[in-house]
Amino acid sequence: MAGAGVATANTSLFRSAVSTLQAKSLAIVGASERARWPSDIFKNLREFGYPGRIAFVNPRQTEVFGQHCYPSLRDLPEPVDHALVIVPGAAVPGVLTDAEETGVSSATVYAAMMGDGEEPESKARGAWLADFVARSRLRVAGPNCMGAYSYRERLFGYPNTELCRLAPGATACIFQSGGTIQFWMKSAADRGLRFSYCVTSGNEPDLGLADYLNFVIDDPETRLVVLFIEGIRRPEAFMHAAGRALAIGKPILAIKTGATAESRAASQSHTGAIAGDYAAYLAMCDRYGIVNFRSLDDLVEGALAFEGRRLPKGPRIGFVTTSGGTVDLLYDYAATEAAVMPDFTDATKAALKPMMQDGIAPKNPLDVGIPSTIEIAAKICETAAHDSNVDMVAWASPMPRKEDAWGDVSALRDMLGTTDKPVVGFGRMIYQVSNNHVAAQEAAGFPFLQGIQPTIRALNGLWFHAARRGRLPAAPPPAPPSELSPATLEPTLARYGIALPQSLEIATADEAAAAAERIGFPVALKIRSRDILHKTEAGGVALGLRNRDAVHAAANALAASARASHPGARIDGFLVQEMVSGVEAIVGARSDPLYGPMLLVGAGGVLVELANDAALRLLPVAAHEVGAMIDGLKLAKLLSGFRGQPAADRAALTRTALGLAQFFLDHRTRIKDIEINPLMVRPSGAVAVDVRVLWREGV
Repeated sequence: MAGAGVATANTSLFRSAVSTLQAKSLAIVGASERARWPSDIFKNLREFGYPGRIAFVNPRQTEVFGQHCYPSLRDLPEPVDHALVIVPGAAVPGVLTDAEETGVSSATVYAAMMGDGEEPESKARGAWLADFVARSRLRVAGPNCMGAYSYRERLFGYPNTELCRLAPGATACIFQSGGTIQFWMKSAADRGLRFSYCVTSGNEPDLGLADYLNFVIDDPETRLVVLFIEGIRRPEAFMHAAGRALAIGKPILAIKTGATAESRAASQSHTGAIAGDYAAYLAMCDRYGIVNFRSLDDLVEGALAFEGRRLPKGPRIGFVTTSGGTVDLLYDYAATEAAVMPDFTDATKAALKPMMQDGIAPKNPLDVGIPSTIEIAAKICETAAHDSNVDMVAWASPMPRKEDAWGDVSALRDMLGTTDKPVVGFGRMIYQVSNNHVAAQEAAGFPFLQGIQPTIRALNGLWFHAARRGRLPAAPPPAPPSELSPATLEPTLARYGIALPQSLEIATADEAAAAAERIGFPVALKIRSRDILHKTEAGGVALGLRNRDAVHAAANALAASARASHPGARIDGFLVQEMVSGVEAIVGARSDPLYGPMLLVGAGGVLVELANDAALRLLPVAAHEVGAMIDGLKLAKLLSGFRGQPAADRAALTRTALGLAQFFLDHRTRIKDIEINPLMVRPSGAVAVDVRVLWREGV
């Protein structure tokens, strides 16, 4: 996708969900008046106005709800677009075979035990289904799902009646959890959110997250997409769809399970341990503009914030409150959430002061006391919104109701018309919401969120999307051929601008002492072994050696320690290096099996994993992206000269990171992982003290 000018879909990556979500005729397979799901679904389709033909299929029934019931799909007088297959897992293969052979376009399979779990019967059915969809033209949704809602089409295939009563809206939901979606939808709907399509995707042997995402991106009525992700089975297609959404400015909000899962590569490298599954997922979100939230509650608040249909031009939030305690909490939470909260300009402070209680100084976050009228409250918010230091305004107020003293919200609507900046109300805590609340929110024209931290996260999410929208994310080029080998590693790194310390590889303790004299004291001594990746943990590093005797003794001690910690390891000799000092950083690159090549930059040394002060980005990266990575780290303070230490050469760190990134992209056919730890960032320049490479098999 790199360099493409339009956000068109690569049709070879996707499977069409049109006949599933926009079917003009249906068959309910397993139709019964006694079975809850088929009964509820049929009643919802009829009660809420599905306009298409509905056929019943059940070999044990001749009539259902007064309508003729056919023994199988083969017996229908004409095929249907879509089959809702609500039968036990054992019966699914026969039904899908009938659907395939009679011209049905797609089917939703609700049954579990179709590849999920550990039961042999389930695994066998899952294997059959995988083979079936690979050779079939029939599109299959599910299995192990609960169906979908298509609100404009009135196609309600999910067994929940209450949610069918909602009017169509502009938010699409795609959940890999069939049960969770109805509870999230209910909570969001109670707050005023309305939906276009809501899909449960199940096990996804055929239609999956990427296909549904691609479908709603092309839907002109969908303005916002919400995802519940358990796993991304086809990452290339998913990222292609997410890139299209970002390019056309359609926000994607997500929550993903598995934040605490152990990294697959934790035992191989520091980079692998830090860049685990969830960290790699977050790096993908950063590249493709997906706003990731920590909880289902935050996901509701974020969706409501985006429903305001305004995006900020920067990250700066102006807070208007009526409580000093709220102000104190905002300082704490803004720091925790890395929110930008600058002070108001002098002109804004002067304009605010006549509307505030005596004795309170105007500042951001603002405690105005208790405004006497909603008109004054609206004027205060308007004044804050007009401040040149502010990109968004958050007003601490619960949603007004018609019967409240502040029930007439026309002043709020008028205030909103004076600015194009996002404005939200927010309650300090969660509270119950009535229909009158929602009506007042709609009349005011902007959303009312709940909770101080969720509000800050939602506003940060607005800026996260706004800062990235409208661009088609760059993707790495195909890996070129490479002849890199251990023998050519160091000169090749040097060609990419990666400076290495003066060093000599030798075999014995006597040779180590002689090599140290040639380099000049003090020196560092390291064990050389292809079987020992983390030398420090094996007792394989000695630093600051100042004479021949110290080097000789250290060599013998290092060899003994390495053999004790790794009895079977092959000891190849020693590496003698000049001592290099500076700020310790780590720079690494590896290929994630899902999302592709990525770069890691962080605080280095022996505490790299414990400190976990690292940033991860998908490759390729530009200099400004590496700069943003460093800005978000505690390492940035060390580089600037912490507690009287001299400032380190941050530009050299950036150059080294960019050089390593390009090196990895060019040679990833030969290496799986490369890591510089530590990279010593000096007052001038940066030196790669220890380079560790995981070579691919055969190298």
